[in-house]
Amino acid sequence: MSIQQNQVNKKLVWDFWYQLQNSAPNTWITAAEEAMSASSLWYGPDPINELHGPTSFITEFWQPLNASFAHLKRETFVFFGGISNGRRDGNISKDGRKWVTGTGMLNGIFVEDYLGIPATGKPVSIRWGEFCCIENNKIVESYFLIDLIDLMESAGYDVISPVLGVRGQYLQPLLGDGVLLGEQPKAESDYSLKHIRSFIYEGLNSYDENNLESMGMADYFTEELCWYGPGGIGSCYGLKAFEDFHQQPWLVAFPDREVQDLDALIAEGPYSGGPGWDGVRATHTGPYKGVQPTNNDISINGLDWWKRVDDHLTENWVFVDMVHLFRQFDVDIFALLKAQIKAKG
Repeated sequence: MSIQQNQVNKKLVWDFWYQLQNSAPNTWITAAEEAMSASSLWYGPDPINELHGPTSFITEFWQPLNASFAHLKRETFVFFGGISNGRRDGNISKDGRKWVTGTGMLNGIFVEDYLGIPATGKPVSIRWGEFCCIENNKIVESYFLIDLIDLMESAGYDVISPVLGVRGQYLQPLLGDGVLLGEQPKAESDYSLKHIRSFIYEGLNSYDENNLESMGMADYFTEELCWYGPGGIGSCYGLKAFEDFHQQPWLVAFPDREVQDLDALIAEGPYSGGPGWDGVRATHTGPYKGVQPTNNDISINGLDWWKRVDDHLTENWVFVDMVHLFRQFDVDIFALLKAQIKAKG
């Protein structure tokens, strides 16, 4: 894919997001039909899950979201595009699709209950992330998450504990350089993709199920890492905090976990990212967040973005669909929420 085509793809997605935010609600379906293919697939958070076509996206997700959060505005922290090389074997002939991605905050006023989460009537910031696959100048496939656990926490409901990291922090890149609207040097983009492939398939997947050092995270992450984790886990500042508050508990619970072929893995400039629905598979053989081992086979849906400086990753924005994960432990997060709402009277 040429740099010019990547620019065209980014403009398509950026303009679509702009239209959704700035046009009248009765034009949203038209805007979606112009940007999305008629047979587009949209994968979202549990319990929304999978939607087919632009009309379903608007009527089953975008309209209800805007009904619950008045004056909703999208704030974008990271935005870039690229061609995917997300297979473990590196076979680009079986991947090579074109993608555009972004993440940031949706800011609005929580005026009506959303998915059973009680409205607060107060301003709220909801972290969001999205990956869009482009073919023939149309979005044909999307992976989208909003952090429902973080939203529950902001509404006063602590449904997953303990949270060892810092709650409610999802920040812009430290240098404010994450929105790549312009062209980026091809050599840097190529190196970022090579580097992140090495991190995932030679680092994360090298865990010997016993010693954290077997993964060689210090070879990839800087000691001053900013790891912006999802609701239920929290953010971690510094490599040691990341290891103590997220990585160690995660690997105790899922020692055999392994990254699979990803739906996409792209890079542009110093940024890289990828969506993975069923992107990690594991067996739940250790305790996690108060849930005892079930020995269930699980799959993890998530989104990631990384910032590289030289040969180290300095920042990492992370989504895990925790509702989907806990459902595989036979734990219904929304049932826990209802119980807490009832207990509060």
